[in-house]
Amino acid sequence: LQVLNEKKLQEVDSLWKEFETPEKANKIVKLKHFEKFQDTTEALAASTALVEGKLSKNLKKILKKIVAKDAHEQLAVADAKLGGVIKEKLNLSCIHSPMVTELMRGIRSQIEGLITGLPSREMAAMCLGLAHSLSRYKLKFSPDKVDTMIIQAISLLDDLDKELNNYIMRCREWYGWHFPELGKIITDNLTYCKCVRKVGDRSNFASSDVSDILSEEIEEEVKAAAEISMGTEVSEEDINNIIHLCDQVIEISEYRSQLYDYLKNRMMAIAPNLTIMVGELVGARLIAHAGSLLNLAKHPASTVQLLGAEKALFRALKTKRDTPKFGLIYHASLVGQTNTKNKGKISRMLAAKTALTIRYDALGEDTSAEMGAENRLKVETRMRHLEERGLRRISGTGKALARADKYQNKSEVKVFDPSGDSTLPAVSKKRKIQEVEDEETEVSVKAKKFKAETK
Repeated sequence: LQVLNEKKLQEVDSLWKEFETPEKANKIVKLKHFEKFQDTTEALAASTALVEGKLSKNLKKILKKIVAKDAHEQLAVADAKLGGVIKEKLNLSCIHSPMVTELMRGIRSQIEGLITGLPSREMAAMCLGLAHSLSRYKLKFSPDKVDTMIIQAISLLDDLDKELNNYIMRCREWYGWHFPELGKIITDNLTYCKCVRKVGDRSNFASSDVSDILSEEIEEEVKAAAEISMGTEVSEEDINNIIHLCDQVIEISEYRSQLYDYLKNRMMAIAPNLTIMVGELVGARLIAHAGSLLNLAKHPASTVQLLGAEKALFRALKTKRDTPKFGLIYHASLVGQTNTKNKGKISRMLAAKTALTIRYDALGEDTSAEMGAENRLKVETRMRHLEERGLRRISGTGKALARADKYQNKSEVKVFDPSGDSTLPAVSKKRKIQEVEDEETEVSVKAKKFKAETK
């Protein structure tokens, strides 16, 4: 576009009035040259080049062809960085100022009137499509890095667990009226449902073969219990409904295991280091709680440690009690392995290392899981040291155990003297045989004398 009236441009504050209508705009600027893009890809390439302050091939050609004729004129550009590149490459004098910014805004508002032959609907569709493409490019959009899938998967997994528990409880109670002993013999829920679905009425247990579901001992126990069961008789329609419920439980259980495998794969693709540190489920719950992996990466380690325990934290702050030591991170295997006394210390260290791994996963370009493995090893070493209560040396080789001096009690302990309890003369324990015999003869002589005197 060529500026026709440069004097009007001097009044920057009132320049917008000159672009109120297409007629007014045509008096200020006139179309010099217009060239269409062939397709969206070409438009996106040109737009990204402009965003990065580079000169695209098409723009270079046009500038050489059109502006070179009017080399004495100044070229007004919206981006100062791009102006610098044009001046360097094509030796054209470029200008960028508040006046140029205002002028560009005016041109953009009346672009349809200035460029003929462009329907407004096409223009709007093109703008929207290009904006989406440009946003994706800016985000370096990759379908492998979509954490929305993880958030939805972990939420669905939790919902499935709740539903499964309700269904299984209902199934056990319902069939328990007919065959109550089966619930105590078979503890595994899925095995219970498979067994009920296969056999149905308890009278069929004697003739049915359930060796593919149960072990030999349990099968014999079930068959024996079926013969002497205390349960009530039920109709065939009731059994059909119970079997239908068992089908639902088995189907949901299979889908749950499939969903868990999917979640594991997604977590290893999106956040491998976080997965190694705290496991798939805890990692997914942390991401879901924060809203996204990028949001989680913005949290400090102290927040990561307490994510999921907000209620307890604010209650403790309000009542001025002890604040909680862990939230969702409590379910990580490393915190579970340590003893109760050291859980707080380990969760704090684990949260610190986890915060690092989250940032590495969210913002780093490398997708390896080495950093997570290294940090996990550090936490495990620290945990081992805490459990040994400092017996190992921290300095030196770290392998040799510290020598503990033998404990010697140096305080004086006064022992009770039993000699004062008895009035009999004290006799030493170790005496000669001769002395004992002499004493015995002496005692016998005295006794004879005493008898004679009494007579």
